[in-house]
Amino acid sequence: MAKTGTTSQGLQGLREAIERSGYYPALVAEAVEAAVGRESVLSYLVHQETTIDGSEVRRHASVLVLTGTRLIVSHTDEQAADGTSPVPYATTTTESVKLSRITSVMLSRVVADPQSYEPGTLPREVVLTVGWGAVNRIDIEPLSCGDPNCEADHGYTGSATADDLSLRISEAGDLPETVRQALAFTQALSEATTAVAGL
Repeated sequence: MAKTGTTSQGLQGLREAIERSGYYPALVAEAVEAAVGRESVLSYLVHQETTIDGSEVRRHASVLVLTGTRLIVSHTDEQAADGTSPVPYATTTTESVKLSRITSVMLSRVVADPQSYEPGTLPREVVLTVGWGAVNRIDIEPLSCGDPNCEADHGYTGSATADDLSLRISEAGDLPETVRQALAFTQALSEATTAVAGL
C-alpha cells in the first residue's frame, strides 16, 4: 500500500503514512527522518510490497521523500533467520540524491480499454522509474543483416538505460487511491527537477 502527501502535511504526514503502512514503522521512520534532516518535506510516497521467494513470503517497503533540494529514497527489506542471525532481521538503506543529478523521471501508465479512455480515468497500474546515473545497464546483442545464410560479422548493437529506481503500483494490488497518490508524487518530482534544471 502506498501513501503520499504534500507540503501542508510535511514531516508529520510522512510519519503518519509510515505508521499506517504497518511495516516496522519505528525503524523506517527513524532512517527516513535522519536522511531528511532539517529540510521541509514537500511530497512523499510510502509503498509496501509483498513478494513470494520460493516458499518464503517477504515484505519490502520503499519511502520516497521530496525536499527542496533532494530526492530521498529509503528501502527496507526483511530477512529470515539464517547463518548470520538466529532471528529474523531487516536491512534499511537510504540514499540522498540532489535534484540537479536526476536525469529522468519516467511514468508508464497501463490503461484498460484505451479506445474508450476518458481524461481523468485512473490507469490500471503505473510504473515510476527515476534515473540519476548510479545504475546503468547495457544490453548488447549481435547485429545481423537479415540474410539467414550470411556468415559475416556485422558487429554488435545495444542500448544503454539508467533506472536507479523503479516502483510498480497497481490498482488491483495497491488500491485505486494508491495509484492516484503515485501520480501526485510523480508530478511533484517532475516539476521539482524541471525547476532545478531551469527549464
